[in-house]
Amino acid sequence: AVEPEHFDDTRRSLAAGARVSNEPGHASICDAILTAEPGLITFEINRRNLAGGIAVSDKATAQAMRDAMAYLKLVVEPGGCVALAALSSGEIELSGKCVAVVLSGGNVDFGTYAGIMAAA
Repeated sequence: AVEPEHFDDTRRSLAAGARVSNEPGHASICDAILTAEPGLITFEINRRNLAGGIAVSDKATAQAMRDAMAYLKLVVEPGGCVALAALSSGEIELSGKCVAVVLSGGNVDFGTYAGIMAAA
């Protein structure tokens, strides 16, 4: 599981072996995937099927969005780009592995997207 920094409830819940909540008072550009805590059913599924999780910064996510546009010509919303952010920032070891990344969603405010693209 890849989640935004400060909203890594699944990562922390998997490590703890029980559902934990995020601390209030944080913000992220990844608005589509911000949750207070993992859902009960979702957590049980994830606990059986995931080895752990990774948290990525908004900065890494924004860079992944720019890379998706520059190299793939794709408009990807922030929450749909966190897996690419994890790979691009070196958070995941890739040597000798075959890796697939799903980029999803183009539901991003144009002004926000333009600002992220211009920040390169």
